[in-house]
Formats: sequence, C-alpha cells, structure tokens
Amino acid sequence: MTAVMGRYVGIVRDELSYASDVVRQELGGADPGAAFYRCNMPRLLAAADTGALTTQVMTSVPIYLRKGDVVTSLTFRSGATAASAPTNQWAALYSSAATPALLSQSADATTAAWGATTNKAFALASPVTITADGWYWAALMVKATTPPSLVGVSTTAAAGIVTGEKNLAQTSGSALTGTAPATIATPTAVATVPLVIVT
Repeated sequence: MTAVMGRYVGIVRDELSYASDVVRQELGGADPGAAFYRCNMPRLLAAADTGALTTQVMTSVPIYLRKGDVVTSLTFRSGATAASAPTNQWAALYSSAATPALLSQSADATTAAWGATTNKAFALASPVTITADGWYWAALMVKATTPPSLVGVSTTAAAGIVTGEKNLAQTSGSALTGTAPATIATPTAVATVPLVIVT
C-alpha cells in the first residue's frame, strides 16, 4: 500500500470522505450530485461588501474548473449599493492560458435594474465545455453612474506571493461598454475579491 499511496496507509475512501462534507456545506445542505456548481470561495467567507467594481473596468477572479464541466452561467451578488443608471453589464468566462482568452460572454443586460443585496445570474451566450483541468477566469463589467458593490472578501494578499500563484482578483481594460475584451491583458491585482458561483 505505501508503494502506491506514499506515506498514507489507511483506507483511501476514509481519507477522501471530507470532500463530500465540504461540498454539502458549500451548497447549504444541497445534494452536490444534483447540479453542476463551482465557487471561487466558501459562502461563509463572503461576508464583506467589497465595492469591487469600477465603471467600465472589468473585474476577474480565478476559479478552478475540471475537464468535462459545462459552464452555462456566472452569478454575482450585489452588496448594499445597487447599480445606479446602468447602461452596460455583462459577465464572461476566460481560458486558463497565460494570457487568458475569451471563451464566452453573456448578453449585455444594458439598463436592467440590479438592486442591493441581489443575486444576478448572467447566462453565457454559448455554454463552455471545459477541456482540461485548470484555473479559469470569471469576469464581470458594469458601466453605470454608480456600479453595484459586490459581496465577497477583502484581503491585502490578493496578488500572487510565490511563483505560479494567481491574483485572487484583478482588474483590466478601460472604457468598456457592451463587448468583453478578447483577452485579459495587463491585469492589476486588487484587494477586493467578489464571490462568483459558476453553474
């Protein structure tokens, strides 16, 4: 057994049993096999009103996806600040490449209301089937007189600390309107990390 499992000599199923418990906790008791679901952080940690958005600038966060996952929607939750006079709002999924490439974007929700403490699901124009395990990027952009604040966490360690670490959240682009950029170019790490749920 040690030749196969290294130093672990117990029953493998026992060692992995925590995984289903963690998933159930993340889903609030839901059956983890009932629907596809990925999240960039535990819901219990998403306790801050981050105010993460800047008008016409895209915010993106890394999320680990598995080969075979089919992504159809990205959901964000606003904080205490609602969107004021929005004109463009969309979400997008980017690849795991060194310079992440656009995989799919939602329709532009334009002037649709986004109230305070409200979930907003952005359905991707085309579902994305993940072809390899890796860190992908979920992005959001709102152009508004006042963009909504977002539920998430704030941290002073958002930028990668050691080689290979991803930014926990980053901004990129400027003067964006209805179309997501083709790539995430020259991103800047930010200390506010919004919660995103991928379904």
